[in-house]
Amino acid sequence: MSLTTKHCGIVVGVDGSPASDAAVRWAAHDAVIRGVPLTLIHVQDPAARNWSQIKVLEEVAGWQKAEGRGILANASKIAHDIANDASPITINGELEFSAPGPTLVDRSEDAELIVVGTDGRGALARGLLGSVSSGLVRHARCPVAVIHDGELRMPHPTSAPVLVGVDGSSASELATEIAFDEASRRHVGLIALHAWSDRELIELPGVDWPSVKAEEERLMSEALAGWQERHPDVTVTKLLVCDRPARALVETSQSAQLVVLGSHGRNALTRTFLGSVSNAVVQSARVPVIVARPA
Repeated sequence: MSLTTKHCGIVVGVDGSPASDAAVRWAAHDAVIRGVPLTLIHVQDPAARNWSQIKVLEEVAGWQKAEGRGILANASKIAHDIANDASPITINGELEFSAPGPTLVDRSEDAELIVVGTDGRGALARGLLGSVSSGLVRHARCPVAVIHDGELRMPHPTSAPVLVGVDGSSASELATEIAFDEASRRHVGLIALHAWSDRELIELPGVDWPSVKAEEERLMSEALAGWQERHPDVTVTKLLVCDRPARALVETSQSAQLVVLGSHGRNALTRTFLGSVSNAVVQSARVPVIVARPA
């Protein structure tokens, strides 16, 4: 594995919401199978920083600290329940008072993976992790895993395959590396999906879809060959479809336990940026999504 292990291991942004709790469960399980530490971080924007009354400042600050410690204690209990005595990991908790988005982006420099929920509900800032997750997908300096409330409850999730979006870009190459690693560690298969941007393309004059499809399949096989050699234990299923990438990924994700995709790929035929695809899949897929962000 060429992914670098950083000293914070997996970092999880927690706020006490159901989506945050789901993120902690998923992150703890991933930390166990990777064998890396888990860092729980609760970031509160100091709401009272502009208030003039010293007594009020002290009371609000004390309340924020107490609430933050309680949130971290609950998150730590959830993580310990996942990482039991049979598979112990180091679990750390950190309480920060700063702007949540920039703070988590900064912490991503020291993380192997950063995990957030999509619909956080912080006591002082409703929807906190909803906005933070979208910011991290765009700006984090490590891969970002986004978890929905209610995930991990589908039938037999541990036996479902990992799904990766492949488009031939450098971002797709990093996503492919992560996807093979996750599939290998989870002892499941891998679905590699490459989608053209629109079905209407096959109707353009001079476009021979069977010939183009055969060429794309050849290029796709070449792109995956090196990773298959490194991970001979992973069974790969290749899918090449003429459809919008986001729609194809979301539909296929219904039978997967995890989706991995790049943050700024390019479609092989139209050469259009696929940054919007990652956002669309993060919002619509009901399974965890890892967006590959370069270090």
